[in-house]
Amino acid sequence: MFRRVLHGQSAGRESRAERHHRFKNAPTGKGDTMFVLGLKGSPRKKGNSSLLLTTFMEMAEKMGAETMTIDATTEKVEACIGCGTCEKKGFCVFQDGMHKKIYPLFRRADLIVLSAPVYFYGVPSQLKRIIDRSQALWSRKYIYKLKDPGSSVRKGFMLSVGATKGKNLFEGVRLTTRYFFDGIDTEYAGELTFNGMEHTGEIKDHPTALEDVKREAGKLLAPLSLRKKILFVGKAGDTRSQMAAAFTRIHGAEHFDPASAGLTPASGINPVMTESMAEKKIDMAYLSPEAFDTNPDKTPADIIVSMGDDARPFPSSEGGIENWKLPDPSNMDADKMRDLRDEIEKRVLSLIAKHTE
Repeated sequence: MFRRVLHGQSAGRESRAERHHRFKNAPTGKGDTMFVLGLKGSPRKKGNSSLLLTTFMEMAEKMGAETMTIDATTEKVEACIGCGTCEKKGFCVFQDGMHKKIYPLFRRADLIVLSAPVYFYGVPSQLKRIIDRSQALWSRKYIYKLKDPGSSVRKGFMLSVGATKGKNLFEGVRLTTRYFFDGIDTEYAGELTFNGMEHTGEIKDHPTALEDVKREAGKLLAPLSLRKKILFVGKAGDTRSQMAAAFTRIHGAEHFDPASAGLTPASGINPVMTESMAEKKIDMAYLSPEAFDTNPDKTPADIIVSMGDDARPFPSSEGGIENWKLPDPSNMDADKMRDLRDEIEKRVLSLIAKHTE
């Protein structure tokens, strides 16, 4: 079993058999090789933009995606105060829901769907807080010149509704969303906008809106659903698996959905590894440590790679299992960590070539 562990919070993941049953009628793909994150900006519980987002996420689940929706109205996020800490130190001064939950989810997502009504030609204030606080990721990208490993495949899509019918109704929301996606290293992949939607639930009467959303979801997710899942496994907090997953995202995200896991949950990331990867301009911030269960019926990967002999045995996968027998990096200095980093990148490139022939 593959459990999401995010600062002490974990959630169970269904078995391979359960996924097969749930997704056997999916139109494409084999399921669970993509993560779709929704950003709900509407203060209304059943507002028109919320209905659009729900339709998108339901289609994503039908295609085999893991989904999660952030409700901007309920998140505990402080407003940006313009202090400049993120530009000077690379991190936000506030250690709130953005730091503990939302930044890691941005980094993990393959597709981010922002949904919001138009409020005075902009987005609602609750969503704007999240957007403004994303300046921390903007700083890491543009000031520190660090590359988010997931950015090579991640896309963003906008859904918006407005009450009036002016030709410039969506310009403010569009500009804000485009710049927000750029700041979090996400490619703007398109939008659907619907004007004249003043009353709650009115979007359901639109002749094409819900089908349009399903169509766009299908187009965006079809390529991702065909990827192979690679699981890199080591001991608790294993830095080897984290580096391997990052290099796989950078070099082969169009073909593979990599994940890193320790045999038990970890509380943090090895700082020596973080610095070593930063030397190659790879940003390892906001990784969420994961844990792996050895139950063979719950193995969620096509290919499993054991990072070293210190990892206890675990069951086979559809694409086989490899043991790279790499040394334990727990007490490595900077020089040895660099050597390990380069060796892992070399092996990842070989792995990608082997499984894309």
